[in-house]
Amino acid sequence: MTDLQAYMSESIRNIMAKAYLGVLSNPHEARFVARMQKIFNASERRRKEVLKTDGLDVPPFLIASIATTCNLQCKGCYARKNGIAADPGSPQKHLLSPDQWHTIFADAASLGVSFCLLAGGEPLTQRAILEQAAAVDNVIFPVFTNATLIGPQYIEFFRKKLNIVPVVSLEGDAAATDERRGHGVYQRALLSMEMLHNEHLFFGASITVTTHNFRTVTSTDYLRHLAALGCRLVFFVEYVPFDESTQHLAFGDAEVAEMEALLDARREDVKEMIFLSFPGDEKALDGCLAAGRGFFHIGPDGAAEPCPFSPFSDSNVASLGLRDALKSPLFAKIRAAKALGWEHTGGCTLFEHRAEIEAML
Repeated sequence: MTDLQAYMSESIRNIMAKAYLGVLSNPHEARFVARMQKIFNASERRRKEVLKTDGLDVPPFLIASIATTCNLQCKGCYARKNGIAADPGSPQKHLLSPDQWHTIFADAASLGVSFCLLAGGEPLTQRAILEQAAAVDNVIFPVFTNATLIGPQYIEFFRKKLNIVPVVSLEGDAAATDERRGHGVYQRALLSMEMLHNEHLFFGASITVTTHNFRTVTSTDYLRHLAALGCRLVFFVEYVPFDESTQHLAFGDAEVAEMEALLDARREDVKEMIFLSFPGDEKALDGCLAAGRGFFHIGPDGAAEPCPFSPFSDSNVASLGLRDALKSPLFAKIRAAKALGWEHTGGCTLFEHRAEIEAML
């Protein structure tokens, strides 16, 4: 087993241990988390088995964009920029059927994938696909949502399908969230979080961090505010400047280092929450985890892509299957190039090297 595999497996165990502590007051959730701990141990053994027998290094994480539509028009949306999501009337990528997605999710489980992050567009617009994901109950599916579509029907769905974990997208406080996502979105997100909390459901938040907001959203006060709302998991996603006029919002070396120190401190003084940083945590893992090293991205049409910020592909999961898609020549080239010196300095490494990746095709 490689050091990376050991580190990521240990990270998954730590996540589940904290998740267990966060749901002890809810016997229904606690039983589910305890069961998932056993399943993740089995997934880890399966990944080791596939590596030993096939020489295939299966990542424990996948990211899947299951929706091409969204009911919001957030400023600087990477999904619209990369063509994952499209404006009404614009050409859209072909969307795989729910049955095709079920096959992909089941294949992922059989290879030992532990987490499949569902994105879009707005994934809650694809209830049929979420139903197929829920049926693969030995994988956890965090669903990155703007939360405006959460109502009684989705609350009941989340209550019955505990492996579907809502992750509410925020930008910080009301002013910051509404400035990027639209007037009233923050209050609607709070209402959704209140509904989830009232049902004692495990849920998280996703926050885009920039040079302007990262100190605020990593402050003890802000994170304890989220914890009081019932949030137990926070993804910090560094802003990627698709528009050159917003380059000043992207992290540099100094912000990467400060963010790392802030999260180390928060993990000590807000212990009831789980904090994950993307791609910041990659620095501790010797660089970029994309292209199958730690995860890869599946587009709405099944395209196997290095990551959501790098929409280049030479293979399709729907036609090849997950196992063969992991053998993508493009992925192999990217991992080899990373070994020659690509490292995380701020933002997305692959986005910074997009011209070189395109040339690899």
